[in-house]
Amino acid sequence: MKYLLLLLICLLTFNVNAQKTTTQDSIKVFYDELFSALKIGYLHKKAVNWPIVESETKQNLAQYSNFKNSLNETKPLFDKIKATHCLVYHKQDKYSATRKIISKDNYSAQWKKKYDTKPVFEAKVIDGKYGYILMPGMVFFDTSPENIHKIAQPLYDQIAEVKAKHKIEGWIIDLRFNTGGNSWPMLLALYDFLGDHYIGGSLNINKKQDSKIKLSKGRYIDNAKSISYITPTGALLDKAKVAVITGVLTGSSGEVTALAFKGRANTTFIGESTAGFTTGNIFWPLPFDITMALTNSYDSDRNGNYYEQIIPDIVVSKQDNFDDLLLDKNIQEAIKFIMTV
Repeated sequence: MKYLLLLLICLLTFNVNAQKTTTQDSIKVFYDELFSALKIGYLHKKAVNWPIVESETKQNLAQYSNFKNSLNETKPLFDKIKATHCLVYHKQDKYSATRKIISKDNYSAQWKKKYDTKPVFEAKVIDGKYGYILMPGMVFFDTSPENIHKIAQPLYDQIAEVKAKHKIEGWIIDLRFNTGGNSWPMLLALYDFLGDHYIGGSLNINKKQDSKIKLSKGRYIDNAKSISYITPTGALLDKAKVAVITGVLTGSSGEVTALAFKGRANTTFIGESTAGFTTGNIFWPLPFDITMALTNSYDSDRNGNYYEQIIPDIVVSKQDNFDDLLLDKNIQEAIKFIMTV
C-alpha cells in the first residue's frame, strides 16, 4: 500500500510537471512567433532594443502556468515598444497596450446611451431632405474579397435606396461610433460619395508614400491590386454636399474613413478631434488560432498628407442628441453647411 501511494504521488508530480512543460512550450512557440512578426513588420521596429525587450519578456513569462493568462504579457510588451495600435485577438478576448483613458467628462450622456445599444449601420432621411448615414466600427477576420463584398454591398444598397427614392439636398456621414475595425467595406459602401478617385494611402516610417488607394467603378484598389468591390447603381454623388461628423472615440478605421474625405470638394468636418490612431494595421496570423493587428504604416489622405488626428472645421463638443437628431448640434451645423454651400 505504501509503495502504491508513493507511485501515485510520483505520477501526480510527473503529470503536473508535464503539464507545466507543455504550457511553457506553447508559450514559447507563441511568443517566438510574435517577436518574429514584430521584428519583420512593426512600423517602429528599428527603434526597439529587441534583445533587452525579449529578455525581459521571457523572464516575465516564466511565471505562467496557464497559456491564456500568459497573453496578458502582451500588454507590457506593447507598452515597451510603444505599439499603441497593435492588438492580439484570441477567441472573444483582445489584448493591447495600455489605452488612453477617455474620461466620461469627454463625452455626453446621449453618446454613451447610444453607444451602449451597440449601434449598427443606418442610412435614412432627416427632415425629408438630408441623407444621414451612421457608419459604426466593424471588426472581422475573413478579409477575402468575397466576404468584404458580402459586408459592403448591403450597406451600399441601403444608401443607394435613399439616393433613388428621395431628393436629397446634402448628406451627413456620422463616424462618432466608428471606434475601429476594417475600413474596406466602409469605404466601398461610401463609393458614390468618393467616386472614381484616389482616396488615401500608406506612408512608410519616413512618412513617404508607400502605396495609394483608389476607388474605380465600385472597386477598391490598393497599389493596383483589387481588394474587393460593390456593384454600383445610379449616378455618383462625388460632387454632393457632405458633412462628416467625428468624435473623441472615432479611431482607426473611423479615422481612415474620415481621411478619405480630406481633399474632397463640398465637404466639411464637424464635431471633435479624433482618437489619434492614424496608423495602418495588417492582420498577422499567429499560433493557436490567434491573430495580431500589426501596425506597419501611417495612414494618409489622397494627397499623401499625414494627420495625427482629424481636427474638425466646425467644433461641436458633447452636444449630441440621438433621440432627436434635429436637436443634435452636430446635425444642426451640418444642415447649416448644406444650406449655405
